[in-house]
Amino acid sequence: MAAQNTQISRRAVMAGALIAAGAAACTGGSATGSTGERLLLRGTTLPDGRRADVLLDQGKIAAIGGDGGGADELDLTGYLLLPSGAETHAHLDKAFLGRRVPNPTGDLAGAIEVMSALAPTMTDEDVRERASRGIELAVRHGYTAIRTHVDVNAKNGTRPLKVLLDLRQQYADIVDLQVVAFVGPVSGAAGAQARELLDEGLRLGADVVGGLPYADPDPAQAVREYLAAAKEHGRLVDLHTDETTDANVLSLRELIAETARAGMGGKVAASHCVSLGQQDPETADLVAKEAAAAGVAVITLPQTNLYLQGREAGIRVPRGLTAIDALRRAGAVLAGGGDNWRDPFNAVGRADPFEIASLLVAAGHLDTAAAYAAVSDQARTVLNLPPVGLRPGDPAELLAIRAADLDEAVAGATEDRAVFHRGRLVARTQVTTALHRA
Repeated sequence: MAAQNTQISRRAVMAGALIAAGAAACTGGSATGSTGERLLLRGTTLPDGRRADVLLDQGKIAAIGGDGGGADELDLTGYLLLPSGAETHAHLDKAFLGRRVPNPTGDLAGAIEVMSALAPTMTDEDVRERASRGIELAVRHGYTAIRTHVDVNAKNGTRPLKVLLDLRQQYADIVDLQVVAFVGPVSGAAGAQARELLDEGLRLGADVVGGLPYADPDPAQAVREYLAAAKEHGRLVDLHTDETTDANVLSLRELIAETARAGMGGKVAASHCVSLGQQDPETADLVAKEAAAAGVAVITLPQTNLYLQGREAGIRVPRGLTAIDALRRAGAVLAGGGDNWRDPFNAVGRADPFEIASLLVAAGHLDTAAAYAAVSDQARTVLNLPPVGLRPGDPAELLAIRAADLDEAVAGATEDRAVFHRGRLVARTQVTTALHRA
């Protein structure tokens, strides 16, 4: 039997609860590392196997080893200290809708159909409640940055987007939330309304331009429209790209070429890119090199695409992954994400970086170090966030998990964790287990 104690630290609401509930593990005051306070993490295990105390100060890693000099202390003996997770691709406006609207076919078309019917019935409060639940679950599991796509369309306008923009501010003390205005189709005269909605969403404060160019009547023009809007408003770009196992679909090359022409390298991400994994090796290598040269990052979403893709095959089922090996050989930025959490697009999903890392090991054939880097270091690159390398001066965006090493952390994924955002303890889950033998 296992008992679990979970806390999410919110500046105005939960500080007192953390102090009261965490006294057994903390010394020297609250040990939450409130803004401006110093916090010493005692006895941590670093990824290279060293044991060290780690001092956090002013939202950064101040020192590895040495004396905390009177700082608040948190005993993390037996915990592996890692960079925190960064979720590159979520859909918080759809989270936890799986029971309400089951997907009858289990595939992408079925999910789109049932969500299209449901969308007009979703109230602002409904979106707020489910998205808040998703954010808190993700933070508890070790994500301190999340990028979420939000549907902006004729049915709901920018209402759900406004909810997520409000939550971005509301949860700023525990997570960096990037909001993507997901709009389309945008090409031609028929796309005029969608282009207006995109412009409105960006003026409201959306961080990222999002859309679905491969399904647009004119994918090449769609890509140009998305990048032009991003350039005008000074935003990043993250486009759903080639979410199909049909090898004849490869709009990624148009996105790569337009990114190079627009001089937007390092600001553009292509999510999914499933069809790239269905190409012959020569084509996959060529496109991977083009992506690396143009500065287009690729986000693979193993759980949702393994769930959705290939259902019609019956046998010799294609895997819904991009060309992971080719992209890594080419030196392209390759990040991993969770995508949908318990909705018609994905029946499962724990909002857990170790869940995605484990899938990248099992299905993507990465080792645990590369798999975890895809949901932390590489993911932060996609989100244009500074790196976290557990060096003095790096941002104190950290995740401590009770494990001896990274292999155990990824394989076991215990809930026993402590999460730090901007040098503060923002979530703590402690697990106790007892076996009762006869």
